[in-house]
Amino acid sequence: MLIIIYSETNQHTIAQNLGRSEYSYYFVLKEYRPVLERLGRVVEVSDPQTEVDALYLDCLSRGEDCVFLSFSPPHRTPAHFACPTVPVFAWEFSTIPNEPFAGEPRNDWRMVLRASGAAITHSNYTVNAVREAMGADYPIVAVPAPVWDRFAARGAQLQRQPKARQVRLKIKGLLADSRQLDLRAFGPAHLRAGKGIDFQAPAREQELVLDGVIYTSVFNPGDGRKNWEDMLSAFCVTFREVEGATLVLKLTHHDAEEALTDILHHLYKNQSYRCRIVLIYGYLADSDYERLVQATSYVVNTSYGEGQCLPLMEFMSCGKPAVAPRTTAMIDYLDADNAFLIDSTDELTAWPHDPRKAFRTLRYITNWASLCTAYRASYDVAKDDPQRYARMSVHAVTSLQNFCSQATAEQRLKAFFSRLFETRNASAMEIPQA
Repeated sequence: MLIIIYSETNQHTIAQNLGRSEYSYYFVLKEYRPVLERLGRVVEVSDPQTEVDALYLDCLSRGEDCVFLSFSPPHRTPAHFACPTVPVFAWEFSTIPNEPFAGEPRNDWRMVLRASGAAITHSNYTVNAVREAMGADYPIVAVPAPVWDRFAARGAQLQRQPKARQVRLKIKGLLADSRQLDLRAFGPAHLRAGKGIDFQAPAREQELVLDGVIYTSVFNPGDGRKNWEDMLSAFCVTFREVEGATLVLKLTHHDAEEALTDILHHLYKNQSYRCRIVLIYGYLADSDYERLVQATSYVVNTSYGEGQCLPLMEFMSCGKPAVAPRTTAMIDYLDADNAFLIDSTDELTAWPHDPRKAFRTLRYITNWASLCTAYRASYDVAKDDPQRYARMSVHAVTSLQNFCSQATAEQRLKAFFSRLFETRNASAMEIPQA
């Protein structure tokens, strides 16, 4: 079997695409590839329009099965190739787009999903949303990006302590520490004073030392789903008098000023507080990323919904319990034994790529008071109950193993491809009745 793979973002364009639409599909493709290589020959293409059908016809001439996996949402997936095409996509809303808009027929995902005849996604929540639109027997499988093996191996080498003790890491880029900033520089324009940040200055290496109970979140601040505002404000209120609590925000974006400006203004607005807020914008070598994971007590998510949430999966695979809502994809791997769960309520919203902003689906709003409660309870466990913390750490690892290990992905993909080609080959052999 030949498996053709493609993502609009690739190793040559990832640097300039960080924070832009669909950039994370490249990371999913990278995690899938080792598993796909166990199931067949894998070829990554850069120009599907000229390469996919040529490869397919070559396979057809030899009687070899061939499939094209397009790591992209359905409205960006080609629907006209002769080669069997399967979209591999993330989705975090209660309904899939089921009507055309903006002059693009593919914006009605049902059109693409009918043409492909099958799909791969990353959570049971999305499987249910697709089958509600396409029918209960539509061939779709949930296969999360198989990150567990790589990160569990890292976690096994790290100290799984609930509190950090002088953990040092080096950052090449911008490091903003609430205890070193003059926050007056980030207030309203007419009130600004003091020294701000020179976003045009060359990146330089800086050292960060972490102590105490560390909460970490990795996200793109330009992604409107992440709801970092609640994460930050609840932290500042909950730990207003607690020096030993630190929130580390590792920001993924292509523009430093765009990434940090709004967050810095929120640091100003939420004053005063004795807890510490650290913003990291820049490159972390693998060893320093591992030290960040080592220092972390809890990984935090306060989003309106997730297609899978790679950072949350990675940290939990390393044995870090979560502070997060149990919604969308997170239903598959969060529970009260590996996370401090945040209550949420649903509200109407628009599909993110719909320029009409028409209310057609639901997202999930964090209960701010519940988030504060989760922060307080998690801090008390890290500080006073190391046995419970250790149990939560172990359960995080085992939960994520069941959810996103390579073995789980291989088993599900193998069964999926088997059914896909069995159905297609049977259809090809059908003889039309006179």
